[in-house]
Amino acid sequence: MAESDIRVVVAGAAGKMGREVIRAVVREPGLRLVGAVGTQPRADAGTVAGIGEMGIPVSADLRETLIAARPDVLVDFTRPDVVADHVNQALELGIRPVVGTTGVTQEQIRRWDDFCRQRGIGGIVAPNFAVGAVLMMRFAREAARFFPHVEIIEMHHDGKLDAPSGTAVKTAEDIAVTGAGITSGRPDERELWPGARGADVNGVRIHSVRLPGLVAHQEVILGGPGQILTLRHDSVDRSSFMPGVVLAVRGVMTYSGMVYGLEHLLH
Repeated sequence: MAESDIRVVVAGAAGKMGREVIRAVVREPGLRLVGAVGTQPRADAGTVAGIGEMGIPVSADLRETLIAARPDVLVDFTRPDVVADHVNQALELGIRPVVGTTGVTQEQIRRWDDFCRQRGIGGIVAPNFAVGAVLMMRFAREAARFFPHVEIIEMHHDGKLDAPSGTAVKTAEDIAVTGAGITSGRPDERELWPGARGADVNGVRIHSVRLPGLVAHQEVILGGPGQILTLRHDSVDRSSFMPGVVLAVRGVMTYSGMVYGLEHLLH
């Protein structure tokens, strides 16, 4: 391995996404896996099996691993209750965070952006690393200029802890930026059962589905007189996120500040 390789630590290494990230980093020329950290020490410490012929050691202590391994980048796919602490530790040590964990607030991103700029390092929080999903969000933003009646259905595996998904929320936020007067349903409509109309995010209704067998899927449905436009993206395997993760790991080495969304790295 070359001295110029980008050194990477993966947090959440024993989870499904963490395992996939490890495979991607190990395979990718120019990247070097220098550490892996679990989020539940009693369950995750040890080794991650099933990654090629290797057993990757998994630490239970993030800070200890970051200090010992001296990575350039921390990739975090953990849980909403630990991600902020992980990012704060990385930034304190001058390590660039690549965050796929959802539940991060805009205020946190603003604080991290200030810190990154002060340290002259890059970082990214991305609700979705699948390039197809990012393009779907871009197309939805454009379509909403002409179809301001919009609803979103997002569908994920039943192990997902947050709802709506970060991708759906970001899609609604991006659509609202168009200033197209987004609306859904009648202003005087009544929910006979609470939640029947889904979450209201900037005027866009979001409906969340959680079922075993799903991975990550989203439909943006736009209605107009006599017509319906549906934009849909499906991730049927977690490998769909890996090109975006690799792009982000390389990308954060090239700029200062914390960006929100993979679209900032798609040129």
